Amino acid sequence: MERFLGFTHNHCFVMLFFISLSPLGFAQYEHWPYLPGYHEPPPQVYQPPQRPANIPKIQLRLAGQKRKHNEGRVEVFYSGEWGTVCDDDFSIHAAHVVCRELGYVEAVSWLPSSKYGKGEGKIWMDNVHCNGKETTLAACTSNGWGVTDCKHTEDVGVVCSEKRIPGFKFDNSLLNQIENMNIQVEDIRIRAILATYRKRVPVTEGYVEVKDEGTWKQICDKHWTMKNSRVVCGMFGFPSERKYNTNVYKMFASRRKQHYWAYSMDCSGNEAHISSCKLGNHLNVNAEKNMTCENGMPAVVSCVPGRAFAPSSHSGFRKAFRQEQPLVRLKGGANTGEGRVEVLKNGEWGTVCDDNWNLVSASVVCRELGFGSAKEAITGARLGQGMGPIHLNEIDCTGFEKSVTDCKFNMESQGCNHEEDAAVRCNVPAMGFQNQLRLSGGRNPYEGRVEVLAERNGTLKWGTVCSENWSTVEAMVVCRQLGLGFASHAFQETWYWHGDISADNVVMSGVKCSGTEMSLAHCRHDGADVSCPRGGGRFGAGVSCSETAPDLVLNAELVEQTAYLEDRPMFMLQCALEENCLASSAVNTSITSGYRRLLRFSSQIHNNGQSDFRPKNGRHAWVWHDCHRHYHSMEVFTHYDLLNLNGTKVAEGHKASFCLEDTECEADVQKQYECANFGEQGITVGCWDVYRHDIDCQWIDITDVPPGDYLFQVVINPNYEVAESDYSNNVMKCRSRYDGQRIWMYNCHIGGSFSEETEQKFEHFSGLTNNKVSTR
Repeated sequence: MERFLGFTHNHCFVMLFFISLSPLGFAQYEHWPYLPGYHEPPPQVYQPPQRPANIPKIQLRLAGQKRKHNEGRVEVFYSGEWGTVCDDDFSIHAAHVVCRELGYVEAVSWLPSSKYGKGEGKIWMDNVHCNGKETTLAACTSNGWGVTDCKHTEDVGVVCSEKRIPGFKFDNSLLNQIENMNIQVEDIRIRAILATYRKRVPVTEGYVEVKDEGTWKQICDKHWTMKNSRVVCGMFGFPSERKYNTNVYKMFASRRKQHYWAYSMDCSGNEAHISSCKLGNHLNVNAEKNMTCENGMPAVVSCVPGRAFAPSSHSGFRKAFRQEQPLVRLKGGANTGEGRVEVLKNGEWGTVCDDNWNLVSASVVCRELGFGSAKEAITGARLGQGMGPIHLNEIDCTGFEKSVTDCKFNMESQGCNHEEDAAVRCNVPAMGFQNQLRLSGGRNPYEGRVEVLAERNGTLKWGTVCSENWSTVEAMVVCRQLGLGFASHAFQETWYWHGDISADNVVMSGVKCSGTEMSLAHCRHDGADVSCPRGGGRFGAGVSCSETAPDLVLNAELVEQTAYLEDRPMFMLQCALEENCLASSAVNTSITSGYRRLLRFSSQIHNNGQSDFRPKNGRHAWVWHDCHRHYHSMEVFTHYDLLNLNGTKVAEGHKASFCLEDTECEADVQKQYECANFGEQGITVGCWDVYRHDIDCQWIDITDVPPGDYLFQVVINPNYEVAESDYSNNVMKCRSRYDGQRIWMYNCHIGGSFSEETEQKFEHFSGLTNNKVSTR
């Protein structure tokens, strides 16, 4: 689901909020409730546009290397053959005409220069001029049919909105002349027929029905294949299809009169969406002008849900999502079933380059992970940049592979960088979780007091969530459940948001989430024994959500390269002592003759996310530290720990963020944040902040640590005070060996960069670095 939300500084404004539902993706959902204050538009009645008599009949289709089903190269069927349209003088008005003729509400954008690949055959139209009100592309002016000086490198493409025109009627006038006509319907759904499936969430078995001319119709099963079932199941979030008991459905069909769609469906099985399938045979018409399905019955699909969505005997679902296959994972996505694609090779996770990345290859990834087909193949690191190697490039899948690693690909990633990391948004089953939760009282639909639907004394009632210990992790689950992206803030007081007074009572307390849950109800909580001394109302838990989030990652290699020991005189450490940057035994160290042994290193913190990292508090709440003469925008920004091999902490340090700024940026990124002159603090996307080894508190005090083997660990944003798209990469670990005079640091890596097996061994390293003690 897409939402567009705009913010401008220092202005109050009226905002229009658009909800765009996938045309063939919302069928399983109950009617989506419009939020209070946002009026539901009246139902539209589709009036087919009248084509002027002198305008020839044409048919359109979207072709080529698609990354969404509702986009592609514009192809026109005219005079018995398919051809393309040149991008010269093409405009958004022409794109609107194309999209509406195909049954979409409007165009979102258009793309020149054969972005979806070069077409074949004739270039039917060139220098196309439309005003946007034409009923067909053929009514727009052009050089004339087939009159052009273009090549196929100039083939134009369009991106249409996902919303379909209600009541859209398919124009079948050219059907007998066109082979391989694509399917165009308003909507599709799986309607549960048997009682056992009607009660089950998600719906996995039932009639396949299409919405045509505003009416739901069944599909005759005479030409139905398992390939068709695979495509339909994939659209509704299921990785595969299975056989079902036909006798039960035959008995059921014989009792009812059916209303059949006029066509059959002809899918290859690897399509991500039925709009890429071909229109099959036309049904016979009986005397009453109704479609008949002689000796047949309505087509049925039975889908196999992924493990995370399979009903279980206890709760009907698994509590937290876990990937099914260890070879592929998704990282950095806000919602279940979306993220940057990462594959495991030689025990190390790496990314995929987006060259040739399309819906077919993306669907293989989605099905491998237990989801359906891909809703969108995302390019250009739009879901954040990864770290480490780029394992695969130019992936070419047939669509039937069990794993993306079975596809053809180029192992050479020359010319690729992490700005081209491929990502995916998968179709996931409709679980109805978004109906169990709402945000109330906010200034816009992305914020408000959290209200949950809970059963009390046999009735369902809305109520608040106790805000005690309510944190960003819990807020992340709420935003994910509502499909609103990431949490930007978690609130423990919401008196400024006037929610529904009837929902003031606390119905949920003691909420503690791990962060992977698909619903707040899956988190640990007190159940029916609600305990909340503060009460609800003004102290109800609240959230604000955002479509994007930052993602901080430490440069592990730099830590390994810069680590060294220093014996520093105590008289030079008085400010550090005041800011608790030394071990507790430091208070007993002589100021005149004593010293502390410090493990020093540099840290370079990158923002690889999709939005800037900003301190939790505004500058009005920053704390002045008189000794160091600077402000702290976050009292605890990083933890530095030295652990023994049993995991017990033997020494620690911490770093307040006294200065978050853009030290350096990638070539095309402008610095925004600078600490000088009490400036704004933060880290821009594509920039990094460097804490040099020679500044105060950039160390661990190991004066009391005996020689031995240890684990060195750095944790950024340890208290999750600021929301990030991925917390797993906030940890950096190294093996270290200390002999009393020197320290070796090796095998430094980011959390989650190796396989679990490799992580457990934690033994391999390329070499040791000799770091001798330096004395000043």
